[in-house]
Amino acid sequence: MKLQRKNRLRATALGALAVSGALVLTACGSDDNTGAEKEGSGKTTTAASDIKCDDAEGQLRASGSSAQKNAMDLWVKNYMAACSGVEINYSSSSSGEGIVAFNQGTVGFAGSDSALKPEEVADSKKICKSGQGINLPMVGGPIAVGFHLEGVDSLTLDASTLAKIFDTKIKKWNDPAIAALNDGVDLPDKAIQAFHRSEDSGTTQNLGKYLGAAAADDWKYEAEKNWPAPGGQAASGSAGVASQVKAVDGSIGYFELSYASSQDLSTVDIDTGGSAPVEATSENASKAIAAAKVEGTGKDLALGLDYTTKADGAYPLVLVTYEVVCDTGNKADTLGTVKSFLTYTSSEDGQKVLTDAGYAPIPEAINAKVRETVAGLK
Repeated sequence: MKLQRKNRLRATALGALAVSGALVLTACGSDDNTGAEKEGSGKTTTAASDIKCDDAEGQLRASGSSAQKNAMDLWVKNYMAACSGVEINYSSSSSGEGIVAFNQGTVGFAGSDSALKPEEVADSKKICKSGQGINLPMVGGPIAVGFHLEGVDSLTLDASTLAKIFDTKIKKWNDPAIAALNDGVDLPDKAIQAFHRSEDSGTTQNLGKYLGAAAADDWKYEAEKNWPAPGGQAASGSAGVASQVKAVDGSIGYFELSYASSQDLSTVDIDTGGSAPVEATSENASKAIAAAKVEGTGKDLALGLDYTTKADGAYPLVLVTYEVVCDTGNKADTLGTVKSFLTYTSSEDGQKVLTDAGYAPIPEAINAKVRETVAGLK
């Protein structure tokens, strides 16, 4: 079981590299058969990858969610290969830092794993002079719960046990609650070392939303970006949490699936109360995200997710990362690049790379609205 799962994770990581390489090679194809130079701009549009450089120029700075870093790395590489003379600089920090940077006017867009709060929308109006910040869902995927427990190949947990583990109420791996979900597994009498994010994080907030919805009796904290529970150990960014889990026997932590893939980590199957425990995969996350409803108003496309789903094969611990932009009032010197880049990321080609990178594409019905909104940004 462990070998099969790790082979799948390794294949996901290699698939991401293969897709990235293939698309970049496509974008860098010969001038006479893959691209047409945009008149008067000196920039090349690559028809094969459907990247339209349009009015993109100069440097575009963006920052925020580390959850989407691996997706953003692929997108930026492919886009910059197609659009010569354009530089996209995405700083992977955290959702909280990205929103602060956006509302200070230092970035063209921000990545956030949680939709803007009302007070953040109010702050955005100072930067979006004639409008406000809006949420554009761009990346979906599972929040994997990775673990490192020598001698244990696979592990099933439910929302209640996860809540108690991250709230330090369950302290040993052979706790009866864990044993009851893992019949026949030789669980060691070893202390659990639970890792969480040290900085404000949309991934943390989404974990809190899931635990608050699916384990309301055991998780009494508000779903905030800062870690709410006592105890545990902190690490910076999803990469930092994954690295700590990789290094420490007896550990558990949460991060996007791509980080589990790159670190070759085992992940928890979640018992939702459905017919069988559900593995953290892009396909299973897509089944849950497909049921999302747009809750935003106007041009805002914030989504409502069902964290309590029991649908067969639907992995409930998911997040959606938004790109936060001004609906109107974007800076004139970056507007063309913002629209061009987000047109690519929301395109069919842009969304295709997500699955092989451990993410889940945004459902087409929602993504069509994203493309329409991007086209109308001012």
